Amino acid sequence: MTQPKFAPILPNAEVRDLYKLPVPPPWRPHRPADFRPAPDATQRRGRGSAGPDQGYGLLLAERFAERIRTVEGEHPEDVLHGASVIALRRAAMFGRAPVAADLELALRLFGYLGTATEEMIEARRAVFGGVAHDYWRERELADLVPESTLRMTPAALAERLESDPDSFPELAGTAELEGIST
Repeated sequence: MTQPKFAPILPNAEVRDLYKLPVPPPWRPHRPADFRPAPDATQRRGRGSAGPDQGYGLLLAERFAERIRTVEGEHPEDVLHGASVIALRRAAMFGRAPVAADLELALRLFGYLGTATEEMIEARRAVFGGVAHDYWRERELADLVPESTLRMTPAALAERLESDPDSFPELAGTAELEGIST
């Protein structure tokens, strides 16, 4: 309600102009846990993007437990854990939750679902050994497989490995195993 003109107004009760706030500056992440959408963040080793519902990848890995073929000295726990790490990276790359095709691709790449060459067996022993119990080996394995391989379908990968078995080191990223600790 407005005040009548004949009523006295104290000086500190007068209506004043609004305080004009300045336009806020653009937001930038400045705290350690703030999301930083740097365009090259996923290109650096040990970095990537988390995908949704990654725990489901571990359930899917358990469903492959009876189908994998290991040789002496390999532990199914390491194989399934390592394959799920590769599968989770593939699923996150597409921005979705893991599916059976992601695990199939990872297991087929290293010869766990079919016949494996000696080169595959030697390489997978070096990269899968102990991965279920060592976070840093897990990160190395996730970064090992090239993105071009992860973008293939499991059928296309199987066809490529069958027609050109010598392409395994290129497809798996194991051409230079110096970066992998054994």
